[in-house]
Amino acid sequence: MKYLLVLFALITTAGCSVTDIVESNPSTTQQFDLNDSDRDGVIMARERCAGTVVGAAVDNYGCGRITNINERQDLKILFSNNSTVIEPQYYNQIEKVAKLMETYPTTRVTIEGHTSKVGSYELNLALSQHRAKAVTDVLKTTYGINPSRLTAIGYSFDRPIDNSGTPAAEERNRRVIAEVTADDTIPAMRWNIYTVDEEID
Repeated sequence: MKYLLVLFALITTAGCSVTDIVESNPSTTQQFDLNDSDRDGVIMARERCAGTVVGAAVDNYGCGRITNINERQDLKILFSNNSTVIEPQYYNQIEKVAKLMETYPTTRVTIEGHTSKVGSYELNLALSQHRAKAVTDVLKTTYGINPSRLTAIGYSFDRPIDNSGTPAAEERNRRVIAEVTADDTIPAMRWNIYTVDEEID
């Protein structure tokens, strides 16, 4: 009988100890908003400038930098000899200019045509003008940019960037430049609107 009482006491004690270690596990509440609503790479908990343009360069608090619209960059469009035809693979560069102009209606663009020194000055003057106009025609007809915002000008071989006279130099001098200007400002972007694959020498 004494053994039964001891056994009963042990069972009762063990049961109490098991009951004592049961603890509640309250749920935790998220205190900070970890979403990135404007997709600028900054969580809302740190965001001070919500609604920045997608792709804009921002600081650690999501505030974008502003830059003047004054871009001048080569469009790497290669023309066949004595030709003004723009091949389809170069349209993506012109499209980037068109998208900028669509986004910012105050922008204007001047397309400059430049040639190598092969052939007469007069021939190259006309050729450079026609090549520049070919680009503005694409902006107008394909992308719907108002002609009043477009200017085409040819410079023949007056403004070479390489005077070495080598075939590679002549190829570099046959170029088209887009100069985009406006009386307004735009957000500074992480990428260059004219960025294209670099040519391999």
